[in-house]
Amino acid sequence: MGNVHAKSMEPVPVSGPERLNPFDEPGAVEPEPEPVARQEIVLINKPVVVQRVSVDGLGRTKDDFLIPEIADLFGAVNFMDVMQCSHEARLKMLRLGIFRDVQAVVDVAKGPGARPDGLEVTFQVTEIGILAASYNTMVGNNEGSMVMGGKLSNLLGRAERVTAQFSYGTKETSYGLSVFKPQTGCFERNVTFGVFDVKGQFPWSSVREADRGVSLDVNFPAWRTRHAVRWEAVWRHLSCLSRTASFPVREESGHTLKSSLAHTMVVDSRDSAILPSKGVYLKVNQELAGYTGGDIRFLKEEIELQLNRSLPWGSVLSGSLWGGLLMPFGERPSSIADRFFLGGPTTIRGFNMYSIGPYADSDFLGGDAYWAAGLHLYTPLPFGPGRSGFGDLFRTHLFINAGNLCSLDYGEGFSGHVSRLGSSLRWTHGAGVVLRLGNIARLELNYCIPTRFQPGDRICDGVQFGAGIRFL
Repeated sequence: MGNVHAKSMEPVPVSGPERLNPFDEPGAVEPEPEPVARQEIVLINKPVVVQRVSVDGLGRTKDDFLIPEIADLFGAVNFMDVMQCSHEARLKMLRLGIFRDVQAVVDVAKGPGARPDGLEVTFQVTEIGILAASYNTMVGNNEGSMVMGGKLSNLLGRAERVTAQFSYGTKETSYGLSVFKPQTGCFERNVTFGVFDVKGQFPWSSVREADRGVSLDVNFPAWRTRHAVRWEAVWRHLSCLSRTASFPVREESGHTLKSSLAHTMVVDSRDSAILPSKGVYLKVNQELAGYTGGDIRFLKEEIELQLNRSLPWGSVLSGSLWGGLLMPFGERPSSIADRFFLGGPTTIRGFNMYSIGPYADSDFLGGDAYWAAGLHLYTPLPFGPGRSGFGDLFRTHLFINAGNLCSLDYGEGFSGHVSRLGSSLRWTHGAGVVLRLGNIARLELNYCIPTRFQPGDRICDGVQFGAGIRFL
């Protein structure tokens, strides 16, 4: 339950003064002592009242910001409730990101007005420093990066944060500055304002992209869902990555200005985000560009669904379904920077990275609509590693993946769109090994057998390695 300490509520008996033993006289026989009945003190259901909660070690942090995190303690009705609420309050305080350590101590109430059934709870906290620097590596979808940054934490005493970050990766380099402000009483409801400069290379399309812009994010919970609303204004510059870039890529080179408003809803009941054994994950994202300025106009819809079910012998059956639709407005077609891409070790395995769908020469141009589905069976390693050992990080992996990506002719209507997505199907199957890297990322080494593919697709028939956090 964490580091929650409690002291007994029963008074400790105090020994009286020493008395002479009459059986110490010569010839006296001391009788056998009578057995003393053993008494157990059961505290779990003992009715109690929390009279006082205090936090020791506060410096910059304001009291009113912590009151909602510990308020549930005053509703505890028995000793077990107090212990549980203390543990939950400790976790809530740690998630604020402003304390290095939090300890909870439960003791009997003392002082004037103390009741016989009264308790007081003391949280002993250690605040983090106002200035911190970090250096780490980060794993993305089949890419890695080195991240350096600095952070000003808890500036005004209510978990405010200013972060400056530089990231240098295999495909992307970025600079960013963000300001984070949570709402008092609901840490999950927060606002983030950011300024960014991102440069990326996309060799599958022979495109180099530079983005500079500002963003405003508002996050909030609603019932069992999490929501994020994002406004973004970005100046984009597309250029050719090589002299052999195809003509359609050259046509799209140049400067564009995009202003968009996006909304994301997430429902997540999984027990792990990286390699779950049960639960459901649903993500729905909508983005509308062009109505708040800019010369790019479109409506973009995307959905992700994952179902996980535990099976006997430690096995897990997982099914995933992804889909997306991009509808440009006006006479201007969609941009390669906004289209969907499909294929690779993190989506439809057995294909090279983003090598499915429309192409010109050797460049893949992306599509306006896609769908992808996967059925996976994860089992423990055959030699049966011990529980809670290193072997528990590995799983054998059997899979079937299928999907399609295409461009749409919006004059064909809905039936035409369905026909395009249903034709030119790709699917593959195979087996491999999965390694879970904590709750951060996962690695896959699979042997893939592409069974159906189309002319122009780049297949990977054999061993394929994948690393990332988001897998089909």
